[in-house]
Amino acid sequence: MLQTRTRRRRSLRTMAIAIVCFSVLGTYSACSSDAGPRSAGRPTVVIIGDSLSTGHGTSPFDAWPKLVENDPGFRQFNTTIVNAARDGAGYVSVGEDGSTFGSQVDEAVTDGTRLVLFFGSENDMGTSPGETEAAAARAFASVKSRAPQADIVVVGPPSYTSTPEPERLDIRDQDKAAALRAGAEFVDPIDLGWIMNDAPDLIGPDGDHPSAAGQQYLQAKMEALIGPRIQQDKPSNSPLTG
Repeated sequence: MLQTRTRRRRSLRTMAIAIVCFSVLGTYSACSSDAGPRSAGRPTVVIIGDSLSTGHGTSPFDAWPKLVENDPGFRQFNTTIVNAARDGAGYVSVGEDGSTFGSQVDEAVTDGTRLVLFFGSENDMGTSPGETEAAAARAFASVKSRAPQADIVVVGPPSYTSTPEPERLDIRDQDKAAALRAGAEFVDPIDLGWIMNDAPDLIGPDGDHPSAAGQQYLQAKMEALIGPRIQQDKPSNSPLTG
């Protein structure tokens, strides 16, 4: 991820893009920002996460956000998926290109964002007591400031066994506390048993990152979370309209 720009630079750049679009194309809806495509009338979903969401161990094209984006059934929602996740990132943990969950929010979330989905992160294990909760609270507050109408779904770190480490449970609990205080929905993969019963098939040779089958598993889980929250935004002529 590119380093976070100051608000002044982003404001000037956005203004320049808008001027070009109005003068050349005569419509702002044809423009895109540097954080991902934005089109008028298209609900945008921003994914905030770590290497579980980048396709690490497989490829970016196998990552669950890309699978959601390319799912023919999901395309009927006319939704833009922006995957801001970076390897090694967490609410506190600094990952690739200096990325944290907070900086991903600053880079990718705009006032047109419909939903922000956070996923993870075990990378925050070992941080100081309360540090992750405070950082998570700041990230959620930033979403509310940048996209007041956006829904926030917070998915905690998964465990591949039914006996997760105390440190993992502590990070889960800190994420949950911050999410509930922010009025966000918290989803607990540990409590729900994600991956645990099929870890040999869903986790790759490194024992840490999802295999191709694991990414497809996460695709189904995430679509079940995303779909109901953007369904009200789908076109009235969509075959999914009930």
